[in-house]
Amino acid sequence: MDKLPKVGLPILIGIIIMVILVAKSLVTIGPGQGGVLFEPLGNGINTERTYGEGFHIVAPWNDMIVKKVRQQSISENMNVLSVNGLDITVSGTIWFEPEYKNLGKLIQTKGEDYINELLNPAINAAAKSVVGRYTPEQLYSSKRDIIELEILEEVRNELEGQFVNVKRVLVENVKLPTTIKDAIERKLKQEQESLEYEFRLESARKEAEKVIIEAKGKAESNRILSASLTDKILQDKGIEATVKLSESQNSKVIVIGSGDSGMPIILGNQ
Repeated sequence: MDKLPKVGLPILIGIIIMVILVAKSLVTIGPGQGGVLFEPLGNGINTERTYGEGFHIVAPWNDMIVKKVRQQSISENMNVLSVNGLDITVSGTIWFEPEYKNLGKLIQTKGEDYINELLNPAINAAAKSVVGRYTPEQLYSSKRDIIELEILEEVRNELEGQFVNVKRVLVENVKLPTTIKDAIERKLKQEQESLEYEFRLESARKEAEKVIIEAKGKAESNRILSASLTDKILQDKGIEATVKLSESQNSKVIVIGSGDSGMPIILGNQ
């Protein structure tokens, strides 16, 4: 009986060690993640394979480095200078994803914290380069879309061959000094009012032209009609009207040839 604890203790220790080894050997990689094996007894990061989602068994002396491989985003507030040297704060968001097959190379060359080591410096460099080409007014108003595309192109150039794909850049806010911002807003308001005034003038001018054209058309129509109405035509029209009236059931008296130019006079009650 005294020997049982002495025999059972090594077994218990062995079981505990086995459980620890098994627990360390089983690795779970979640949705949207990828794994890279670090082999301290070998060549370090294994760049030949990226492990996908699910359960994996690895040697207990190796470590699995798990990172997101789906599209993700980071937001940055960057202090940059405009073309005229004005200090500007630009807030933006960038969407990116690491190259799945090259996740091992990315971690090996840039480290596990590749976002801070690689992406953030590239974004800041691109933003400073692009924003430095524009005036505060262009940044604040009309050039936002163009600036986003130029920053995207600059970031892609910075990260070429670095195993990270940049999908999109969004410039969310451009913060200017209050005095500059107010001056730009006043100018934009004045330009808008000027455009509205010009629009009203153009509308009034077109309406006046329309009235003149209609008046000229009526005048020309009346001139042609007057030139075509000879005395003979008027008499013929009068005779036609007399015939139609004579056929009416209403009582009347028609005096033939008693009107001006021999036109009939019609008397009677309708």
